[in-house]
Amino acid sequence: MKRRDFVALLFSATAGWPLVGRAQEPSMPVIGFLSGRSQAESTIDLSAFHRGLGEAGYFATRNVAVEYRWADGDYNRLPAFAAELVRQEVSVIAAGGLAPALAAKAATRKTPIIFVVGDDPVRAGLVSSLNSPGSNLTGITLTAGPLPSKRLELVREMIPTIKTVAVLINPNNAVAEEDTMTAQKAAHSVGLNLVVTSATSEKHFDGIFEMLSHARIGALIVNTDAFFTSRRDLLVAHAARHSIPAIYPFRHYTAAGGLMSYGPSLSNAYDQVGRYIGKILKGASPAESPVEQATRFELVINLRTAQTLGLTVPPTLLARADELIE
Repeated sequence: MKRRDFVALLFSATAGWPLVGRAQEPSMPVIGFLSGRSQAESTIDLSAFHRGLGEAGYFATRNVAVEYRWADGDYNRLPAFAAELVRQEVSVIAAGGLAPALAAKAATRKTPIIFVVGDDPVRAGLVSSLNSPGSNLTGITLTAGPLPSKRLELVREMIPTIKTVAVLINPNNAVAEEDTMTAQKAAHSVGLNLVVTSATSEKHFDGIFEMLSHARIGALIVNTDAFFTSRRDLLVAHAARHSIPAIYPFRHYTAAGGLMSYGPSLSNAYDQVGRYIGKILKGASPAESPVEQATRFELVINLRTAQTLGLTVPPTLLARADELIE
């Protein structure tokens, strides 16, 4: 065999060999973002999430990629979305809400999952304990103290003559039954009658608000749920149309025209999630990373809506409010 033929043959044989020893570009980590909400109404929280990532040193398209999956309030889509992200071998999954967190947990025992949930993650079966999660899940919990009782107290302070309130629950929520019992106990503790209403679809809203209006229910409490949050503009519009005072779990509702809200700052929580994912990408283990509590709670009152409803906001509430929207 001639020398040049031998060299050509050798080159051909080695062309498919792995490039051992040659410097290679490290692969960019990919974050799977799984949410029960819609992208259109999550802009503020999504910006906060990326702000948190940036604080941890990670920037989309520069040194990390993000794969988004939005269920738009349809929880039945979440298992397929979660399985899809696992098949893509994402580095970590950010789960926005209890239903997404449960779907992600069912899809993988290996991929780290960082959740933000409005429920007790131990009660919901996500982790074994807050201090020692013990699995591939950890994250942020928005629960802190008796929020249902606090919201009922605020409603009664806003409307001192109130006797009956309603609560809106999504029965598809994994902890709907427990939330209903909590609301009932909270109402009893402050001496109010409670009417429980439920909705799983937008088409239920008309009937619910018609009933609340005809029954002359004093006020409505909207429970924490991704489906409700993604339909906040519609809920606020129904409450305005029927002149029903309502208290909501997040500022987003009050900014959209709701009367008032009391609860954790959702945007701040997503900032925490972004920073927590940064820790995981740098090597922290979810099993050994405690679940963090939301760090900021806020009372927000929409003064224009109060005026429209014919309500005078008591000076005590004005003084305690973290934000007054005019």
